[in-house]
Amino acid sequence: MITVIASIQIKEGRLSEFIEIFKFNIPDVLEEKGCIEYVPTIDVPTGLPPQELNDNVVTIIEKWDSLEDLKAHLSSPHMLEYRKKTKNLVEKMSIKVLKEA
Repeated sequence: MITVIASIQIKEGRLSEFIEIFKFNIPDVLEEKGCIEYVPTIDVPTGLPPQELNDNVVTIIEKWDSLEDLKAHLSSPHMLEYRKKTKNLVEKMSIKVLKEA
């Protein structure tokens, strides 16, 4: 199993629009082979150090059976359509692909 942490910086004032598009896509992703979990999250202010808050970042938590399943996900038709719809909403993005230590 692999875990993906995707950090997506959204353009100012466009967060709710991005989340709406993202959530519309979740059922299709969850139906994909190997998808265990696919959840968008946002920062919760806690006052705990060294937490850094950013109101314009969505962090996606994903779990997949294999790297092959993740790669298939990235080229699936609904993900290609999702990227078209969100292209003008995203400033930058980074991902971490992790396995258990």
